[in-house]
Amino acid sequence: MLEQVAGPAIASLESPVAVDLIAALEELKSTVCAAQAVLSVALDTAERDRQAVAGVPARRRGQGVAAQVGLARRESPHRGSVLLGAAKVWTAEMPHTFAALRAGRLSEYRAMILVAETACLEREDRAEVDRLLCADPATLDGVGTRALAALARGHAARLDPSAVVRRARRAEGERRVSIRPAPDTMCYLSALVPMKHGIAAFAALKTAADLARTTQGGDPRGHGQIMADTLIQRITGLADPDDIPVTVNLVLSDTTLLGAGHDPAHLDTPGTSPAPVPAQIARELIAAGLDTHAVWLRRLYADPHGQLVAMSTTQRFHPDGLATFLRLRDQGICRTPYCGAPIRHIDHITPAAAGGPTDATNSQGLCEACNHTKQAPGWTQTLTPETHQHTVVTTTPTGHRYASHAPPPSTPAPQPSRDEPETGRRVVDLAFERLLATHAPIEYERRAA
Repeated sequence: MLEQVAGPAIASLESPVAVDLIAALEELKSTVCAAQAVLSVALDTAERDRQAVAGVPARRRGQGVAAQVGLARRESPHRGSVLLGAAKVWTAEMPHTFAALRAGRLSEYRAMILVAETACLEREDRAEVDRLLCADPATLDGVGTRALAALARGHAARLDPSAVVRRARRAEGERRVSIRPAPDTMCYLSALVPMKHGIAAFAALKTAADLARTTQGGDPRGHGQIMADTLIQRITGLADPDDIPVTVNLVLSDTTLLGAGHDPAHLDTPGTSPAPVPAQIARELIAAGLDTHAVWLRRLYADPHGQLVAMSTTQRFHPDGLATFLRLRDQGICRTPYCGAPIRHIDHITPAAAGGPTDATNSQGLCEACNHTKQAPGWTQTLTPETHQHTVVTTTPTGHRYASHAPPPSTPAPQPSRDEPETGRRVVDLAFERLLATHAPIEYERRAA
């Protein structure tokens, strides 16, 4: 049935029928999410009972359940934890919200907003917000997502103003700065700060941009460009943001390095996901860094199958060097399928206590949560040696298996046969030596702002 709906025949549907079908499928999505919620809670209960029989301490029971939910839904373990938590709240504390979800009147996303906005309330007050907003199906007709969140916050503030104040005080303690990649070799630099501080910072940047645009001759940059440049200048203390000294791990092939190839490089930035960098921009980045003595280049080597096997270093291989190699091999991302969190721990696949060696083959990069999850009862991991790409298979307590493959690196160009052929590693070494000595292989032009 679903294959027929998604097949070529759908293009021939008349517009009224298509709209009705879209609405029906949206309701079905919500109903399916409600069923997933019930099954998630049942899984949590069953796993806690199993762990209790196995003698797991009460405080550790339930470990790994959220990860199983995430894997089953092709989501990250963190997202699995959020979904499982919401399912517990819906089924135990918000019956009207759950009924609306099951009937298809409320999407999973909007139902989760109600959970988040009432998290600071006692159970009785949360149930009252649930009744006020979702008991009558007509209450939410035509109400947008932002308006729904505002309604929930308003009821929460009226029912328990002290709880809302305590929540705001806790939120100030969660202020932080984060970074994540953006399209076109850009990144998002975000700050979660108290509202008064955020408004003051934005106003200062806007004032600086207004002054720059109104000075004699005017600034040719756009308003947003001036604000962004001013932010970087004030944070770094440098007049020209391009003069910032940085150390980067840029993983690229020799063909990319020497200007003949188009394979993208990968820029590894601590605390965020790796960003693919177009070949020409990677060459510009390296050359500009060499001009300002700002970049340290680290070379990584791949075998003919494209699997990273070694990394250049001025010191002997040691735990720190191995950890760096693994973080670069896995491109900074936790190896758990669908996770996407930055690597925080380097862990054995076959535990050291079981005789597993401490080497690149038997190691992987994991985020902190996934490393703890795999220690829960019933979880096992095995290496699949018959594949060229580094592959780890995770088996959950229910017997489901999920494969994780190391990201493929850029591979070196094939070398011409000689009487005494040089290894690919030596060829790349020589390329780097020429680059560092003369910059001859690279020509670049600084791009306009």
